[in-house]
Parts: sequence; C-alpha cells; structure tokens
Amino acid sequence: MTRTTTAVTLISEDLIELLDDAALSLEQFASGCRMAPDWVLARVQAGVLQAEAVAGEGQWRFASATLVRARRIAHLEHAFDADPQLAALTTDLMEEVAALRQQLQALGAQAGLGQQDC
Repeated sequence: MTRTTTAVTLISEDLIELLDDAALSLEQFASGCRMAPDWVLARVQAGVLQAEAVAGEGQWRFASATLVRARRIAHLEHAFDADPQLAALTTDLMEEVAALRQQLQALGAQAGLGQQDC
C-alpha cells in the first residue's frame, strides 16, 4: 500500500505532514485553512464543506484532502467577496476542470503510445 503525503503550513508556521487519509480535528482543520473554527462550522452547516461526526465524542473530523478545498473556498470568498455557496460552486468547477485535464492528458499519452506502435 502506497501513501502519498502533502505538506501544509499552519498558522503557527509549523510544518506537518498529512497523510491523504488522515482525519483532522476542527481546530487543526481551521488552523490549516487559516480561518477561525466558527468559519469552518458555518461552511459545514451550509453544506459547503464535508465533515464526519465521531461517534460518542460529539466532535467532527475532516479529511486532510478537504483542506485544499477549504483553503480555495476561503481564498475565493476573500479575494472576490463571494458568498460561501458561490465560492463552493466555483471550487467544484475548478476541481472538475482539473480532473478533465488529467483525463485528457492520460488519453493524449495513450494516443501517443498507440501512434508509435504503427
């Protein structure tokens, strides 16, 4: 099993290593977003960010992969004075374009290999 890692700079300027399947607490997640926990909670309640409730603890956990999405949403809200729903929609579209570019690149690579075989 291979794991990839992503380095994230937190507000405290500590560099930590996050595994793709790591779960972050609300405080860790908010710190990684450079936003207040209240900001994160409001986005979860609005359905803009996804969180998992920890059974019996009454706490939420966040996938580290969601951190990139949250930072992008925070940037769009700040830079363009966008409301959370618009920032989330824009983020969805940006993620979709990136996925389509990867698919196109993979298809191009396959087509290039197929042409060399002829």
